[in-house]
Amino acid sequence: MNKHALGIDIGGTQVKMGIVDARGQLLGRIEHPTPQKEGAEAALLEIASVAKQLATEANIPWKDIAGVGVGLPGFLDIPQGHIVQLPNLSWNDVPIRKILEKALALPVTIDNDANVAALGEAWSGAGVGVKDLICITLGTGVGGGIIANGGLVHGSTGMAGEIGHIPVKQDGALCGCGRHGCLETIASATGVMRLMQEAIARGEQTILHHDESDPLTTEKIFSAAKDKDPVAQEVVQQAVDALAYVMSILSLTFNPALFVIGGGVSKAGSTLFEPLEAAYHRRTLSYVAKGVLIRPALLGNDAGLIGAAGLTAKGEILR
Repeated sequence: MNKHALGIDIGGTQVKMGIVDARGQLLGRIEHPTPQKEGAEAALLEIASVAKQLATEANIPWKDIAGVGVGLPGFLDIPQGHIVQLPNLSWNDVPIRKILEKALALPVTIDNDANVAALGEAWSGAGVGVKDLICITLGTGVGGGIIANGGLVHGSTGMAGEIGHIPVKQDGALCGCGRHGCLETIASATGVMRLMQEAIARGEQTILHHDESDPLTTEKIFSAAKDKDPVAQEVVQQAVDALAYVMSILSLTFNPALFVIGGGVSKAGSTLFEPLEAAYHRRTLSYVAKGVLIRPALLGNDAGLIGAAGLTAKGEILR
C-alpha cells in the first residue's frame, strides 16, 4: 500500500477502528459502542462518522487513506460486499460495501472477523515473515483463519476456517450451531468452563467451586491446573487433546509452518502451550509436524482492525 488504510472491526458490543500504515503499524485507533439503531444502514452511517472523527483526531488527511477494510462476525457474501446475516446484531441482507463506499467515498472490502485477525497477525504480529500459517482464536467460541502462500483461504462459499465446528467427539455436548461434539464445545472458554462445572457437579475432588458469589472462570481453572489440581489438569488436557487433534488434521491438509493461538484462553500461557505442543507432536506425523511452530498471538484486540486494514491491499501485503 502506498497510502494509509482504515480498518474497522465490528463486534457485537464494540466497534474498533484504526488507521494503519504500509508496514501494518497503527497510526491511530478508536473504540465506539456498536450502534444499536433501528436498521443496519443507520448504524453503519454512525460508524462512518466515527471513522472520519478518527482521521481528524489522528491528524491524517482523508485523501491519504487508500481504502477501508471491514471485519464482521457472521455470514457474508465477500465478493459482493454483502452481509447475509450477523446473528449477534440482527443484521440481515445488508449491502454494507455499497453503504460505506457512499458514506466514506473510498473503496471498501469486507471479510470474516477470524480471517482478518489471521491477516493482522501475519502482517505485523506473531506471523511476520510466514506465508503459510493458521490462526486459531480460543474465546467464547473457536475461530480460525487460514493463510496459504500469503493469501487468505476462503473456499468456494467463504466458509473456510470454521474450525470450531469440526466434530471431535461423537454424541458430545450440544454446540450453538445445532450439532453435537464440535471443537468449540471442548476447547473454547465456554467449553472448558462446562467441563469443569460438570466435574464439580459429579462431586470430583477439586479446589475449585462454582457459585454466584464466586463464579468459576477459565483463569481459575488454568491456575488450578498449574497448581496440580488433578481435576483441573484433566479438564485442560481434554481441551488440549481436542485442539491438538484438529491441528493435526489441519497440518495434514494445509501444511502450515506456524499456528498462532489467540483469544482469552491463550492467556493461560505455558499451562496451555506446553501440553498443547506435546499433544500436537504426539498426534501428528513426525515429518509433517517437524519444524512447525505454535506461538501465542501478539496483537490482542488490535489484530482484527489491523488485518481489516490489510484487506485494502487485496491480500498482496504478504506475497
